[in-house]
Amino acid sequence: MSAIGEVKIPGGKLVRVTVADAAGTRTCHIDGDFFAAGEQASAAAITQAEAVLAARLDVLDAPGTAIEPWYRATVRAIEPIVGSALIGANAESIALAALRAHAQRAPEAFAPELARFEAERSARIRRQWQAAQHDERTQPPLIDPRSVRERWRAFAPVLVEDGPRMPEEQMRVERAWSQEVARGERPATLRVWDWAAPAVVCGAYQSIEDEVRLDQARVRGVHVVRRDSGGGAMYIEPARTITVSLYAPLGFVHGLSMAQSFQLCDMWLIEGLRACGVRARFAGLNDIAGPHGKIGGSAQQRVPGVPGCMLHHTTLAYSIDARAMAAVLNTSAEKMSDKAVKSAAKRVEPICAGTRLTRAQVVARLVRTAREFGAV
Repeated sequence: MSAIGEVKIPGGKLVRVTVADAAGTRTCHIDGDFFAAGEQASAAAITQAEAVLAARLDVLDAPGTAIEPWYRATVRAIEPIVGSALIGANAESIALAALRAHAQRAPEAFAPELARFEAERSARIRRQWQAAQHDERTQPPLIDPRSVRERWRAFAPVLVEDGPRMPEEQMRVERAWSQEVARGERPATLRVWDWAAPAVVCGAYQSIEDEVRLDQARVRGVHVVRRDSGGGAMYIEPARTITVSLYAPLGFVHGLSMAQSFQLCDMWLIEGLRACGVRARFAGLNDIAGPHGKIGGSAQQRVPGVPGCMLHHTTLAYSIDARAMAAVLNTSAEKMSDKAVKSAAKRVEPICAGTRLTRAQVVARLVRTAREFGAV
């Protein structure tokens, strides 16, 4: 028997915990669209947190255990494990997701107390509502634009306009090129590339079965692949999508926070889109948005080595088939809980809504902007 609990951090990412019992053993599995500060360390932290959760749920089963003290003790147990390892998720969201999952398995035992606990939490969320809307508003500049251009000119990424590849091959290229940069075998590279087939690209820490309606994907010929970076699922249609990847030595983002590094890597896209007439802006940690909705999103991965590599990839929607996206992606109500607009499809504002330029013309202008920033 298994049960799933989900928690969306206001302005942050979705965390999902699956609790299962098999052969007398309880297991917990953590997934979501959060990011990792370091892939290997974060994977180990998630595994350790899953073991702690399973043990803590055994405590919750003991007679007389109250939810509030259990929750606080569980947060204290998990915080040292995941504190700096995950970005967009925290010990509070993980503990609450586990609690929600566990309560589904014995609702009569937990319902009254859990209802009170959730009501108190909801009241706190409402009081913090304005602060929780930052992903719906323009994200202020976190890095000086002059510093951005200086870093780009210093690393001078080689610009590659790549041809279409199947989704599975694209994921292999992403891994291979980032590893080559990490080993010092490839210079900093900016790749502008196309897809040869429709796809859903899931983040490294997401559960594919929970994010994608696999039956619909098969019927529609949509490939389902997983990238090595965190973040959420992206729906890809080749003629409607613009995708770019930056493979840079880790020195490119030295001394920057994760949020600053996202702006460093995507500022050229913001300026390029504005040159096309699109009123583009940063939104939240990793999104690019227009005045009324999301244009695209980015994800990052740090690859160890000398000099190491920062892989940053961004997918932009030139146009969108909202009905097809909604049919294939499984967007939970919890994920949309802190959004002003509750439909994932309606939250997308494609590039074509802000410009009369064709997709090819937009790509050409973005390439020109990349060269102005320092790509060679």
